[in-house]
Amino acid sequence: MNMKAEFINPFLEATIYVLKTMASLEPVAEKPFLKKGASASGDVSGIVGITGEAEGSLCITFSRECILFIISQMLGEEQQEINEEVKDAVGELTNMISGDSRRRLQEIGYTFQGAIPTVVSGRGHEVKHISKGPILSIPFTTKAGSFIVEVCFK
Repeated sequence: MNMKAEFINPFLEATIYVLKTMASLEPVAEKPFLKKGASASGDVSGIVGITGEAEGSLCITFSRECILFIISQMLGEEQQEINEEVKDAVGELTNMISGDSRRRLQEIGYTFQGAIPTVVSGRGHEVKHISKGPILSIPFTTKAGSFIVEVCFK
């Protein structure tokens, strides 16, 4: 399966929808690029395997300031550090975005199942995508900092 816009847009739309709904944040997508290497650009990442008509994965990697703002908004109390509670919430967000992406894909005729998300944190951590396909990275900016959505399917 190639990474055509029809296939990528549901991931973008789901990301914007979930963050708007859960954190009252309006992310703006920047120009996508093909990622080289395994290092994550953010401080914490949620990654989820997606199987079905193609094998792949979705990863969302957040800068520290961006995720602390999002989780503070979600939980209704200020978060100071990337702790277990924040990591759990990143897993939950990743799960919601994966689910909403799959629902949108279903509407255009693609059926996928999602696995349980894994959360990895720490500066310079590595993200292991399931398939060996190209990794499309879509940077987003928000008033609270930046994050990147990576979609990888073979």
